[in-house]
Amino acid sequence: MSMSTKFLWGSATASYQCEGAWNEDGKGLSMWDVFSHESPLNINNVTGDIASDHYHRYEEDFKMMADSNQNSYRFSISWPRLFPHGKETINPQGVAFYHKLIDSMISYGIEPNLTLYHWDLPEALQKKGGWENIETAYAFAEFSKLCFNEYGKKVKIWVTINEPKYSTFSMYFSGNYPPNVKSGQHLISAAYNTMLASALAVIEFRKFKDIGQIGIVADYDPVYGTDDSPETKWAMRMADNIHNNWVCDTALKGEYPADLLIELAKYYDLGLMKEEHKAIFKAGTVDFLGINYYCRALVRPYTTGESFRGSNNTGKRKESTNNNEDFRKAMVVKGLFEQIIPLKDSNLTEWDFEIYPEGMYLTLKELMNKYGNIPIYITENGLGIREKPVDGKIDDDKRITFMHEHIKELLRAKEEGVNVNGYYVWSTFDLYSWVNGYEKRYGLVYVDFDDNCRRIPKKSYFWYRDFIKQFEEEKS
Repeated sequence: MSMSTKFLWGSATASYQCEGAWNEDGKGLSMWDVFSHESPLNINNVTGDIASDHYHRYEEDFKMMADSNQNSYRFSISWPRLFPHGKETINPQGVAFYHKLIDSMISYGIEPNLTLYHWDLPEALQKKGGWENIETAYAFAEFSKLCFNEYGKKVKIWVTINEPKYSTFSMYFSGNYPPNVKSGQHLISAAYNTMLASALAVIEFRKFKDIGQIGIVADYDPVYGTDDSPETKWAMRMADNIHNNWVCDTALKGEYPADLLIELAKYYDLGLMKEEHKAIFKAGTVDFLGINYYCRALVRPYTTGESFRGSNNTGKRKESTNNNEDFRKAMVVKGLFEQIIPLKDSNLTEWDFEIYPEGMYLTLKELMNKYGNIPIYITENGLGIREKPVDGKIDDDKRITFMHEHIKELLRAKEEGVNVNGYYVWSTFDLYSWVNGYEKRYGLVYVDFDDNCRRIPKKSYFWYRDFIKQFEEEKS
């Protein structure tokens, strides 16, 4: 069974962000259930207990997707819904739910694009060290094997892990996601075990016949430099390694970038990288790349200071105390590079994401240059903004402009030979945006969280519907 030959136009969600039903039908606790209920670092003071209530309303959601000409849905499976204790004991109600979910989307002509892990780690595993514990990687392989066995006859497009970089950086670098740790050494452990988990899952996948193809989803930040000096070029290479290559090289080539390991070894203990794991990484390479593109990384050489990564989870942009300031530091990796956010002549969201459509084109061209004709999907691309209905309508023209400009760059790369096979808007409908809460809305469909999660299609929903129709008509 091969992947679809038609171009996939869809949208995406993740289990904890949209399902709700956090304690229904035998589901176990995820680390996000515990964090959102108990942590003082849950600064927006909301939970995913109900979220978008997709668990109870998926039929309505798939009808809306089909009505807007979408032919694929990217979603994730809740690991603790299938394994309430992380491993061993299976919850049959959870297994049955995803059969119903997949059957429903297929009945509407929507191709499943299934992500196995989108950050809702079972709390039972988090208590034992989470991704810092190598046993989590082997538990993930067990969970993946169950999914392949159950849903392999229905699903053609599989993803092991969503955004290994962003998730591990948020957990162990910024420390704004559970377990809320800031430590380079802990980050390296978690990042390594996450990539090992992906490889182990791929090896399990290869034991099955005719269940499609499997990839990984990377949040890719194309690296731009502040000048053309040799020092900046070196900083750019290191930034490319940190942002992109340690995920994409490892998933596609089966090995970490050698020059990255040389630099990391100067500062950290890399003893967890065992010789016997090399064969696992080599055997566990993926068939395709899913790319989540949001913004670029603008980089300059390291100057001074400790490593840090900033995060804006309030949507209140930090105003500069110096009106002449051209940039703000977004991230420092001590000894390697500094990443900056340009403040002049740039288009920033309220959450400090730079809107940079050209980076979509550069990303796709770069990937072709690095990895050849590897199939690629843009698995997330979207704009988070505050929104309220006016006269019962949501005129999200900013989102339409964002989508149109990014899709234009995608199609430019496709015309130049990049093997890109699909585009997924983040997100299908408004959902829980992790620590950002519910004010940061990404959806094509507005969800009224104060009125039983009532759905209202936004202007962008209809724009996307018409765009897809026109694209398909011109193609035929």
